[in-house]
Amino acid sequence: MGAGRAQDRLLRRIAQSGPLSVAEFMTEALLHPEFGYYMKKPAIGRGGDFVTAPEVSQIFGEMIGLWFLQVWSDQGRPSDVNLVELGGGRGTFMADILRAAKLLPEFTQTIRLHMVEASPLMRAAQAEALGQYQPQFHDTIATLPDGPLYLVANEFFDALPIRQFQKGRDGWHERQIGADQGALIWGLGPVIAPDWLTARFGDMPEGAIVEVNAAAEAIASDIGRRIDAHGGAALLIDYGDWISAGDTFQAVKDHRYADPLVDIGTSDLTAHVAFQPLAASAAPARAAPLQTQGLFLERLGITARAQALAQKLHGDALQSHIAAHRRLTHPEEMGQLFKVLGLTQQSAPALPGLDDLEIRDM
Repeated sequence: MGAGRAQDRLLRRIAQSGPLSVAEFMTEALLHPEFGYYMKKPAIGRGGDFVTAPEVSQIFGEMIGLWFLQVWSDQGRPSDVNLVELGGGRGTFMADILRAAKLLPEFTQTIRLHMVEASPLMRAAQAEALGQYQPQFHDTIATLPDGPLYLVANEFFDALPIRQFQKGRDGWHERQIGADQGALIWGLGPVIAPDWLTARFGDMPEGAIVEVNAAAEAIASDIGRRIDAHGGAALLIDYGDWISAGDTFQAVKDHRYADPLVDIGTSDLTAHVAFQPLAASAAPARAAPLQTQGLFLERLGITARAQALAQKLHGDALQSHIAAHRRLTHPEEMGQLFKVLGLTQQSAPALPGLDDLEIRDM
């Protein structure tokens, strides 16, 4: 179904049922079986609309793989571990993680690999990239088996559907998407005053826009519950900040920002992640202090690893390698915008690079 037909379908739905919340719009535009963005095209990499950190350089996945080895060793090397990725793209990230994890064969021998992935196209790519590990696929985290959980989610939470609220003179209104003369338009719903909204954002000034991601908070709660009950650790890596800060809803098409209400199903829709609600939802699991991606990777030793690899490179390959390291770590690129939240049991050892400074000898 083309973008025009997708828009027509949304216009008919609005005519029948009224304006859509941002969450309803995102769900339709991203996951509808006919025109959903993630259902019909590869989104990641050179042929897609955006590039994630694992696509920038293999070093990113390798550092995370070493991180998991360290955490697993610090936690007593439990057996029958569930190694899980949420939204695994083409499988590149997990393949890099597992290549580094071969440093300790005991780890790769004890893991059961699980991929939580909604897109049939991405599942097929992951099955090809990770076939030797016999990955099990899940629509949601709810169907994961019990056991020690070692989980990573890179640029996963930003694509989950959000709701937006704007504070007016008379109270809070939900931002909605309606229709006017055959076009999708922004509007505001009637005044609402749920206790949770007032409790969380009651001190915001008139005109403020806040975003709430109930789906993300529910997933964080499930992750925290599993880690608290069975042990393990999670790394949530995404762009955003500690709290919700204004309107961050955006569309990306062909590596450029686009109008989210135009060309439905042909652009990626995301919003910045507010990590404080995720940390709170994950309780009683312990959240490590939020860290920038750049500092986290530096603490894990990415520069030393990059320098070692650079010794074997020359010319354009060397320049590309240097540029990739910069893109992952520099404050003006991914290093500052992307944040890392670590979760583990309350009684677990410090998480390397987050609670303490560096990967130690294993």
